Amino acid sequence: MRVSVDAVRELIGQVFIAWGMDHDLAAVTAEVMAETDLAGIDSHGVSMLMSYERMRAEGLIDLTARPAVVRENAASALVDAGGGIGHPAGELAMRTAIDKAKAGTVGVVSVVNSHHFGAAGHYAEMAARQKLIGLVTSSANLPAAPPTGSVVPMLATNPIAFAAPARRNPHFLLDIATTTAAVNKVKVYDFHDEPLPEGWVVDDVNRPVTDAREALGILRGDGAGGLTPLGGTPEMGSHKGYGLSMMAHLLGATLCGGTFPAIRKPGEPNNIGHFFLALDPSGFRPPGEFEDDLDDAVDLLHAAPPLNADEPVLVAGDPQAAARQDRSRNGIPLPDVLVEQLRGIAERAGVPSGL
Repeated sequence: MRVSVDAVRELIGQVFIAWGMDHDLAAVTAEVMAETDLAGIDSHGVSMLMSYERMRAEGLIDLTARPAVVRENAASALVDAGGGIGHPAGELAMRTAIDKAKAGTVGVVSVVNSHHFGAAGHYAEMAARQKLIGLVTSSANLPAAPPTGSVVPMLATNPIAFAAPARRNPHFLLDIATTTAAVNKVKVYDFHDEPLPEGWVVDDVNRPVTDAREALGILRGDGAGGLTPLGGTPEMGSHKGYGLSMMAHLLGATLCGGTFPAIRKPGEPNNIGHFFLALDPSGFRPPGEFEDDLDDAVDLLHAAPPLNADEPVLVAGDPQAAARQDRSRNGIPLPDVLVEQLRGIAERAGVPSGL
């Protein structure tokens, strides 16, 4: 089923308003989530509504919270999300970082006391659209990834996103989990009833798990095991993904006082932290030269001889740009099982689903 981005945005916004969120914050959240689906990141868009509904029912999230800057100087700021959903706090933080970078080359903003904020790449690309470099990291609430050398989950997926502005090409946009895959990517495989790629998830004796439903059970606390760090195995460099995960957590959470997921007790606030950096290349060289050099590098990579003639070499950001073009024209694809769940959420919220 293909659904227009306008319909997805309207559904999300109406549900959040029905749940008690102020109209302006609901509009921001709906825009971030719908844009994420438009960019082809199906794991972090409208499909997250079920998780947010559960968190609301369990009293883990305050949808009436309004994020605010609580500490600030010329180059940095701290935003308190107030225990609310992370999208409005993330938008406020990156807008603040962008303003500071335009005024003084660099802006760094940290968010504390937050929850899930969607796709980190959305916020990094906000900077690129303003001709700035953007760097975003975040912690998360679910200890789903064992450190290298263990099968006991201690770390979250802890994403890193980096965006840089181009002139002719799509912005360079790297948006990755520091695990081989994100929890929500496993969820998408479950929606489609498809087997997982081997090596994404391991069980309590380090055996690969390819059944998506079984893998989700492991990730949600049914025993040891979990997502592998980037690299997958020690022989393939999993210590690098493990180290990157810690780096993302230190910048995203330790810097501002966020919680380490493995020590959070059931029922305690998630207290997720986010990190946003905006950097103006014109502080280092004449305006426009950075974009021109980036375009030249991207052109060279695009021109690399492909292994398969039907699959040209891509650069980070190309898949999102292609997805936006396709989905803007043809709509966002939603699997039947997701459509039914979204209709149920809309019915319980007392709003039309539009699906």
